[in-house]
Amino acid sequence: MIERIAILNTDITTLAVDAIVNAANSSLLGGGGVDGAIHRAAGPELLAACRLLGGCKTGQAKLTQGYRLSAGYIIHTVGPVWNGGKHEERELLASCYRSCFAIARKHGLRSLAFPAISCGIYRFPVEFAVEIALRETFAELNASNAIEKVIFACFDEEVYASYRRAVERTRDASPGV
Repeated sequence: MIERIAILNTDITTLAVDAIVNAANSSLLGGGGVDGAIHRAAGPELLAACRLLGGCKTGQAKLTQGYRLSAGYIIHTVGPVWNGGKHEERELLASCYRSCFAIARKHGLRSLAFPAISCGIYRFPVEFAVEIALRETFAELNASNAIEKVIFACFDEEVYASYRRAVERTRDASPGV
């Protein structure tokens, strides 16, 4: 199963996968960080398509074409803002991953790339976010062979190192993984 996961220190907008995941805000109309980068790279058609979606609730996800990206589709998900961990932030972040995987299965998407959802301006602690992302990904990959490859596209060295450490801990704890 671990061979179906890749951790890259890269720009998610350059990846040639079936879908990239956008860490969007609830309007889906673009913003800063990875959301802004995806909107710029995909072109104005993405904004026009997102205007028709009516926004998105935290923990949920919606699908658009990839437009000018190498990825065929974009799955937009709205992660939670970290408020100390006492406002269901962990469950909402887990729901983001589950929602993205459900859309991928429904549309036959075999390869996905995720950013570090909620780890930028939403201030989710990186170590907690990585733990949730990997737990939900392992659960999906164990439950189904529908998704062949999951890439975690890390925007900086801290996030990349956190994913690498977490995967090594998993590998050490479960040699058969």
